Amino acid sequence: MFVGLRERGAILMKRFIVMFVCMVLGASLLLVLSGCESETYVPQDKTPKVSTPVIGKAGVLRVGVDANNSPFAGKPDDKIIGLNVDIAAVLADQLGLKLQVIDVGANPDRALEEGIVDIVIGVDKNDTALTCWRSEAYIQSCVAVFALSPQAAIPTSENSPRIAAQSSSMSAWEVNKQFGQEALESSSDLKSAFGKLADGSVTYVAADAVIGTYAAYSASPRINANIIALMSRPSGYSIAVLDSNSELKQIISDTLVTMTSNGTINLMMTKWLGKPIDLISVPFTEGVPNQPVIEEDDEEEGEGEEGEE
Repeated sequence: MFVGLRERGAILMKRFIVMFVCMVLGASLLLVLSGCESETYVPQDKTPKVSTPVIGKAGVLRVGVDANNSPFAGKPDDKIIGLNVDIAAVLADQLGLKLQVIDVGANPDRALEEGIVDIVIGVDKNDTALTCWRSEAYIQSCVAVFALSPQAAIPTSENSPRIAAQSSSMSAWEVNKQFGQEALESSSDLKSAFGKLADGSVTYVAADAVIGTYAAYSASPRINANIIALMSRPSGYSIAVLDSNSELKQIISDTLVTMTSNGTINLMMTKWLGKPIDLISVPFTEGVPNQPVIEEDDEEEGEGEEGEE
């Protein structure tokens, strides 16, 4: 009998110890969890560096884009995405503002004059038809010649090149002008043009440097195309601001300098294009005047952006 009671007591004692340990552990766990909760990182809203009336809506940077211009901006699933959208997001963050992206099509002057947006990103730096102020180019581009090998010879009129280009584009016009109609292999779009390069039907593709790089990078399978020459003097993509808004013009200029120097722009290009675009040391084809690459602050008229997709 005593043995039975002793065993029962031992069992009860063990149960009590287990319950006590569980209670201690539970309390400790609550303390740990409450401690973790108190240390959870909560992003703090940044102090806006610009406010109304410099921008039209307090705490928000309203950015205009052309949403029919991949890879800069597109709308595949009712949401505007693209290279310029990512750059605009970083720009807004640098200014301590939230981002609102608005499709303004290809008319930045109207969007700015009517106060629909504060800035428009992706505007041709050298488009003399525009009245808005334009920043220094954050990405340079022009009609470029692509080949599979980075060591490929630059095409000349003497070697009768076969160059694919999207029909009715600035690139097709340059091929016809510099090498003659017999050199041009017209394609309905850049996808088929680079497909001809990949299967050996042509030796070169002529396309906007940025849009062509994107077309090759996003192809399936990916095409390792390289820019080997420029068919025109580089222009560039810039940010437009209403010319009378002097304060915002200066803020945009200063912020772009920071984003260029710290590698942000190159990072965005690598995400969308596979690599940054650098045209500084790329040679020209024979049909381009033997002049240095245009400086970013040169206001002389250059070639416009292509209508390629």
